[in-house]
Amino acid sequence: MSKVIMTVDDSTSIRQMVAFTLGGAGYQVIEAVDGKDALDKLGDSSTIDMLVTDLNMPNLDGIELVKGVRAQQRHKFIPILLLTTESQETKKQQAKAAGASGWIVKPFNANQLIDVVRKLLK
Repeated sequence: MSKVIMTVDDSTSIRQMVAFTLGGAGYQVIEAVDGKDALDKLGDSSTIDMLVTDLNMPNLDGIELVKGVRAQQRHKFIPILLLTTESQETKKQQAKAAGASGWIVKPFNANQLIDVVRKLLK
């Protein structure tokens, strides 16, 4: 059975590119439009193996999403990768402190994304 990855981004085109890339690598992908939507969908599922999220989103941003996921017992230890246009070291440190597992700056390279996902899912 393939691993299930949730991609969270307010940009439809980014969600589709991530889903296409990960789907092509054999992963099942669930999409969420923002952090709030992601937390709602996570609450309904225990089958999510990893989260790939944007940082800047309406309703609930990526760092608050990471904190919300880490507060849930059943998702406390899943890998969380931030995929964002932000590259400031302070933002990276905030994400790491919240519990993020990794960080990739957009635009992303498909092979780089797949490599990082594979490493985090080991």
